[in-house]
Amino acid sequence: MNAHRPIAATALLALSLAIAAPSPAQSALPAIVDGQALPTLAPMLERATPAVVNIATESRVTRNPLLDDPFFRRFFDFPAQPRERRAQSVGSGVVVDARQGYIITNHHVVSGAETIAVTLRDGRKLKAKVIGSDSESDVAVIQIPADNLTALKLADSDALRVGDFVVAIGNPFGLGQTVTSGIVSALGRTGLGIQGYEDFIQTDASINPGNSGGALVNLRGELVGINTAILAPGGGNVGIGFAIPSNMVSRLMNQIVAHGSVRRGQLGVAVQDLTPDLARAFNIPSNQGAVIAQVNPRSAAARAGLKEGDVVLNINGRPIRDGGSLRNSIGLLEVGEPVRLDILRDGKPQTIDAKLGEYVTLKISGEAINSRLSGATFEDIGPNSPLAARVRGALVASVESGSPAARTGLRKNDVILAVNRQAITNTAELKQLAADGGEVLLNLLRGREELLLVLR
Repeated sequence: MNAHRPIAATALLALSLAIAAPSPAQSALPAIVDGQALPTLAPMLERATPAVVNIATESRVTRNPLLDDPFFRRFFDFPAQPRERRAQSVGSGVVVDARQGYIITNHHVVSGAETIAVTLRDGRKLKAKVIGSDSESDVAVIQIPADNLTALKLADSDALRVGDFVVAIGNPFGLGQTVTSGIVSALGRTGLGIQGYEDFIQTDASINPGNSGGALVNLRGELVGINTAILAPGGGNVGIGFAIPSNMVSRLMNQIVAHGSVRRGQLGVAVQDLTPDLARAFNIPSNQGAVIAQVNPRSAAARAGLKEGDVVLNINGRPIRDGGSLRNSIGLLEVGEPVRLDILRDGKPQTIDAKLGEYVTLKISGEAINSRLSGATFEDIGPNSPLAARVRGALVASVESGSPAARTGLRKNDVILAVNRQAITNTAELKQLAADGGEVLLNLLRGREELLLVLR
């Protein structure tokens, strides 16, 4: 009986509204008031919405290997679970090349997906394949058959201003295509810890789960950003959403289409923000920029003549606000690209030309460290990693299924923070402290959780 009450109440409300509602002739809004047409976004949306698609993915999720440990199950009463289960998720995407069928979306929308289904505005459902993806910027390119598609034109996101009107188009909560409007609340948001490379547009246009990968467009119907994340303390929209700028998306897409991945160039420096205290210490009038704290030997920066204490003000004519801004600017450039840096050295302006190099990751096999880690590969946390400057340790680059390392519970992307309660910063220290011998205790970071693993 109780289950029917909401339905009955809803029906009563609908009936009362139907009775109270005026006739269509009475309720129709006029198209013109005092000789002026009423403002509407409908014509622009009729052009833009066919380029925004709904994305449904299916993936296979493996349960935590700890649940297979009899010792663990003895003390924790977990219900029986299958080793694997199917997981489904929904998101959004934007057609940016109608001739090739290229769609931009978020890396996290398609990551690990075994099947990707794209639903167009006209109802067509098509299978998509991944061209390439970049976890550090959360950008992915997928492709569908190019048949009578509509694409969005990319706008110059550098021309955006705080206060510009924008419209978000996506698939929130799997409801289907939905449009919300708002303004640009802020530009150049960094340091949020969402991605490795951050230069977000902040907007109050409603963005909710499922909007990821959808379009943020201007009033001309041009793409200014790809909706990516929200701040949602209660789980829903509170008017703080973030989008990746279209200029960043364009450069990343070009690399992904050409190489299947992003080949980021490396300058080879460690930087920090130019604080007022540092500006006074260096006798520098500027209040924004990035201070070079360290120059790596044999790097592009060293070859170009950059020195510790140099303050970078511009890269290729683009102002550098802080250390994150410098990292983002370099991170959008390919290996081998030339770069021009406007700097202050001892308070005097100079221009430095450099050619970006490539970061080569040094890897070490688990077998070379400890026989109980055989089947795993470890590497240092490189400057391109989203963990760089936030986490110190040795990264698990891969783990072979069924190997001794896998049986210990080690997983790809785990970070070894400490060995036998002694903190480590790289793979060399891991090798030194975790050598074959007695019992070894590993402190791990897995996502946002810290775990302990014992090698016996």
